[in-house]
This record gives sequence, C-alpha cells and structure tokens, in this order.
Amino acid sequence: MLTLLWFLLSVAVVSAEDDEIMLQRDELQSYSLSDWGHGFVNWEKLDELMDQLAEQVKEPPTNATLGNGFEIIEEQPGKALNRIAFTTSFLKAFYTGEDQVVEIPTKAVQPRVDQEMLREITQKRLGSYTTYYNSANKERTKNINLSAEAVHGTVIFPGEVFSFNDTVGERTEEKGYQRAPVIVKGEFSEDIGGGICQLSSTIFNAVDLRGIQMIERYTHSRSVPYVPPGRDATVSWWGPDFTFKNLYNEPIVLTAHAANGSLTVEVFSSETVDYFQSK
Repeated sequence: MLTLLWFLLSVAVVSAEDDEIMLQRDELQSYSLSDWGHGFVNWEKLDELMDQLAEQVKEPPTNATLGNGFEIIEEQPGKALNRIAFTTSFLKAFYTGEDQVVEIPTKAVQPRVDQEMLREITQKRLGSYTTYYNSANKERTKNINLSAEAVHGTVIFPGEVFSFNDTVGERTEEKGYQRAPVIVKGEFSEDIGGGICQLSSTIFNAVDLRGIQMIERYTHSRSVPYVPPGRDATVSWWGPDFTFKNLYNEPIVLTAHAANGSLTVEVFSSETVDYFQSK
C-alpha cells in the first residue's frame, strides 16, 4: 500500500506497492481551513498534495515512431493523476471524518503521435536530398549515424518549429559521439560530434520547400564539399542552430538514412497535405 503521513504540508512516502493511500483522522483535520466542524477545506493545501501525488504516479506517453525504413514502432500511452476523481474520494473521506483507505485514481495520457497518424503522414514524399561522405573515416561516420538516428521519424506539426539542436541533443562522448574535423572561424579543427553539419545541411536542402519557412540558418565560414556553395547549414550545441517552421496544413515527418557513405533525408506528409500560410 502507498501510505502517506502528512503533517502540515509535508509528505513522507512509507511504501509504494499499491495505488492507495491511508488517510487518518488527524491528517484529515489538518486539511481543514478553520475549525473542522465548519467543513471548510483548505484547497491550496489539497492542491499541493495532489501535485505531489501527480509526480509519483505520472508516466509520460511514448510517441509512435519509425524504426528501420518505414517500420512503425507502436506508441505507448502514459498515466496521470485523475485529480477530479481523487478530489471526490478525498472529500468523502474528509466529511466522513474517519480513517479511510483512498484509491489514487489515474487516467490514460495519449501520445501526440500514434500509429495511424504516422501511417497517414508517410504517404506522400514532399522533398528529398542525398549527400555523400567518406565511410572510411570511422569517427565522422559514427557521428553522422548517431545524429541521423536521432532525426529519423521526427514529426513536426502545422505551425511548429523544428530545431536541430533540440532534436539531436547535446553531442557528448557518453552518447557515443567522437572527435572529428569541424570548421571553426574558417579553420579546420577537431571536436566531439564533428561531421553532423552534413546532416543539418542535408536536412536544409530536403526541406527547402514552399511550405517550409526557414527560421534560423547559418553557413560555414568556408565551403564544404558535400553541398554546393551557400547550401549548407552549420550547427553547434553552444552556437548556431538550424530551425524551420512547418507551414503546411498537415504534420510532416523526416526520415534520415546513413549507410555506405550515403546520407539521405526525406520529407513526407499525407495525401491531403497543402501549403496554407503565406508567412
């Protein structure tokens, strides 16, 4: 049993085996706004209790996503505190005034992206771009592969902004990223995650469409070999980002595949996709 002992505003978790709590008479009295006989509940304190319970029971949902190719990995619903149901149970215990076991009710939290949506928005290809790299450079290849895996299956809803840095995350050794050549102020150097600018540049060329608004894009301080001059998009965790906004009336999904020295990014949406904003 999940047994919680309250004194004033403190909560002490004793055990967490079942979705129940024991409300004792003295604890119930501490939730009275004034004299218990007046029947006024301290709603602010009750809200704090529910906030703490919500943290204990919450399980974030997992979006459906793409595996290899267009294999769809099923979504998983999450869980959250049902505050209305808990309030009803609490008030019943409060006005009864006796020790009671109260259930901690939960409700399902559905993910934003489910299998049906993914299946629908992978029907029509809107754009595609391929660049090439030297697969013999193991460190750079590793970085490209890791970042491509992070981008693959990313869904951008209408009006939403895609951020390369937010999607890929910080490039660290703990995540498997390795030191490889980068361009800093026009000079070649080495840094963790070197090579991922090829992915951001490939994405830029794939999404350079009428229904996409470029928000933030910076070019390298010198030409890069994998795209034509001026068609690159440099990124850095502590510096430039590459971002764009979806101006279509439907969500779009990005796919990214890196293998055998070839990196391809494609943009897909539904058959009913249409450009619907002017800016």
